[in-house]
Amino acid sequence: MSLLTIHDQPLPYVGRLPERPAGAVALVVIHCTELPDLASARSYGEKPLYDNGTGNSGHYYIDRDGAVYRYVPGTRIANHVRGHNPQSIGIELVNLGRYPHWWDSRRQQMTEPYAAAQTSALRALLARLRREFPNLHRIAGHEDLDTALMPASDDPALEIRRKLDPGPLFPWAEVLDGSGLTRLGTGH
Repeated sequence: MSLLTIHDQPLPYVGRLPERPAGAVALVVIHCTELPDLASARSYGEKPLYDNGTGNSGHYYIDRDGAVYRYVPGTRIANHVRGHNPQSIGIELVNLGRYPHWWDSRRQQMTEPYAAAQTSALRALLARLRREFPNLHRIAGHEDLDTALMPASDDPALEIRRKLDPGPLFPWAEVLDGSGLTRLGTGH
């Protein structure tokens, strides 16, 4: 496994996020940013959306070139997936997803493949997280955990999935191989 460099770039509100012990982390959730680049994802993550001055963000971001950034330490609870934040770490992969037509029923295809450098960096990060968080044994895609439907922006009579990430092009078999993680809800 290659040497992993993590660039620490804490979000401005990281001190307001609740702390937790390493033993509380049992799940890693894979996301894609559904934005054009890392700078856009960072800007979105910095926006305060809640009364306590925090926003939505993963813990780690992996750019297309495989560079890994930590925005929130794993011992803090980040807001990245409904109902699972207290026990999970969120990893965001820079990928267009459905950008910029997230809710348009005619534009729900995710067509950008994940770069080999991203997949390699993700595998190295997962191995490191398994060492740092002793109870981390499960993995899921955002799409596995947030299955809510919502009205489509082009036709409110139609319902679409709110979250589809990391999507059909995510290389699950490669990521799971040798990871020691079990995908939630699939038995793999």
